Amino acid sequence: MTVYPLTGVIRPYAWGSRTAIAELQGRPAPTEGPEAELWLGAHPGDPSTVPGPDGPVQLTDLIAGDPQGQLGGEIAETFGPRLPYLMKVLAADAPLSLQAHPDLAYAREAFARQEADPDAPKNYTDANHKPEMLVALTPFEALCGFRPPTVTADVIAGLDLPRLAPVVTTLRAGDLSEAVRLLLSWPTDDRKALIEDVVTAAGRIPADHPHTDSYRLALDLAGHYPGDPGVLVALLLNLVRLAPGEAIWMPAGNLHAYLRGLGVELMAASDNVLRGGLTPKRVDVAELLKVLRFEVLDDPLLHGAETEPGVTSWQVPVPDFELYRITLAENRPPLRLPGTGPRIILGAAGDVHVGEDHGIPVTVAPGEAAYAPASAGPLTAAGTGTIFIAAVPA
Repeated sequence: MTVYPLTGVIRPYAWGSRTAIAELQGRPAPTEGPEAELWLGAHPGDPSTVPGPDGPVQLTDLIAGDPQGQLGGEIAETFGPRLPYLMKVLAADAPLSLQAHPDLAYAREAFARQEADPDAPKNYTDANHKPEMLVALTPFEALCGFRPPTVTADVIAGLDLPRLAPVVTTLRAGDLSEAVRLLLSWPTDDRKALIEDVVTAAGRIPADHPHTDSYRLALDLAGHYPGDPGVLVALLLNLVRLAPGEAIWMPAGNLHAYLRGLGVELMAASDNVLRGGLTPKRVDVAELLKVLRFEVLDDPLLHGAETEPGVTSWQVPVPDFELYRITLAENRPPLRLPGTGPRIILGAAGDVHVGEDHGIPVTVAPGEAAYAPASAGPLTAAGTGTIFIAAVPA
């Protein structure tokens, strides 16, 4: 067998949906607890499994036993004996933390420094970067990248709260870095009262105000995270509403947060997350400020390219991954799949059969996945439905 059925692991973070992943997979919903992320890959935190002669085999072990065959010589030489990407199905029913990820050079430096000092704060789990992209499967809302600071200055000024005047002045001067620092370093004994005042002020603003979406966002976030200054930091970011099939790209240093919806996420295989608010977890403001890129992001969308009918490709400026979406219409002849090296195939709709030209195909239903090592021959897909393919750029 060279194409394997792949079984992922569901992580039950509190912000996860009790319906989205279950309904995608055809299981009863609502589920007993939240289901936030379905991990598909070989990350040591929760590796997926494939069938073996004596039971399930972790993908990490399969790759470690034959890096050349599983990854291909060039990928094994570039990344070592590990799958360089991690694929997820993400289901947000509540806002995630404001977060950013380090670039590769800084991740290596910071992780080495942390490992050498047993008393250092444990901000990093590994020495890798974590750029990521997401394609919406349902209508999806996210915060992604800084918008022009003058816009946020107008929004915060509209709250008419005198103690936020220094933040407004800083934003009008275009200093995003200082504005973020001011908000995240807000005196602890005044944070709750400040956000309560923000809620009161935002609730009084009429619905026809030009920045209504921003005030509604503040009200929503404060309802989930009362007293968290991240409620105001969120107003510095672009509010993005994705239709199914649209995508966003979060490079290193991009401050972002997912708000709600179901999507396919693809990232470098890392779990390095630096949080800046909207979370009960630890926030290290000083470290976050070191990795953030204080640049206005004019277009948060990642635009795909249709390479042939029914085939969309999303290319990103990192060597770790690329993503394809394949839609097979009824009665379409089998399609040769794009991508090289180790590939993970995720079902999104219908039933698609994936395999080598003369091998036994694996049926990929919605929410199910398959894994093809580099040693597999050219792959074809047949059937009716939609699949996503994670691969390493050639």
